Amino acid sequence: MQSRIDSPVLTLFDAVKRDGFSFVTADVMQPLLQASGDLSDWDNFTASWNQLGPDPYLAATGRQRRRRHATYVAHAHDGVELAPHQAHYQSLQYNVLQGDIERWFEPVDAAIANGHSLCTILTFCNRFFSSLAPATPNWHVEVHQFRIEASSHAAGEPTPEGSHRDGVDFVLVLLIDRHNIASGTTTIHTPQGEALGDFTLSHPFDAALIHDPRVFHGVTPVTPLVPGEPAHRDVLVVTFRAKS
Repeated sequence: MQSRIDSPVLTLFDAVKRDGFSFVTADVMQPLLQASGDLSDWDNFTASWNQLGPDPYLAATGRQRRRRHATYVAHAHDGVELAPHQAHYQSLQYNVLQGDIERWFEPVDAAIANGHSLCTILTFCNRFFSSLAPATPNWHVEVHQFRIEASSHAAGEPTPEGSHRDGVDFVLVLLIDRHNIASGTTTIHTPQGEALGDFTLSHPFDAALIHDPRVFHGVTPVTPLVPGEPAHRDVLVVTFRAKS
């Protein structure tokens, strides 16, 4: 089952408002981002995924997940400002594997955190999510660069915690790259476990937009297409939570 958006932002807005999520193909998402700002440093932006450090909090699977993290403050329909580097925190209610601890990850490189492409993505998110929640004046925003690696010995797990919510208001998952991998299917469920949709982010700029309080999401493990060769799935995850 798939919820595909083939029309401009108003239809996308209606889909997320109605269903709690939407899969957005690259041919729709890339023009929406270009209409929001500048992507002239996109090559440098995507290349920065080659500089991610290992996730030290995933014990047995840390070698298969690399990441960097940044925090911003967004003012509804206005500017987005980089905040001082801080810990990422989720309660056990939302993350049964690493909940109730402060997790400190390497910061997103300053040139990337302040660069055109990321600022354009955040501008789009701020306008879109603020339109869905017009009573929210300010947002706590977190940005996560993820690389999930797979090998012939171990599948890569994009969501080792399983189907989950992030404990925020809205989520953007944007595919940056996938190389020599199979699967990585995103699944969407109701809180009661009923399947609502599934789709695979296959091309750069493919995206998922999620209203986190309404639906659960997860991603199936990835495996190499060609054993013995490097295999990875790179995504950018952006979360917006109403700032008190």
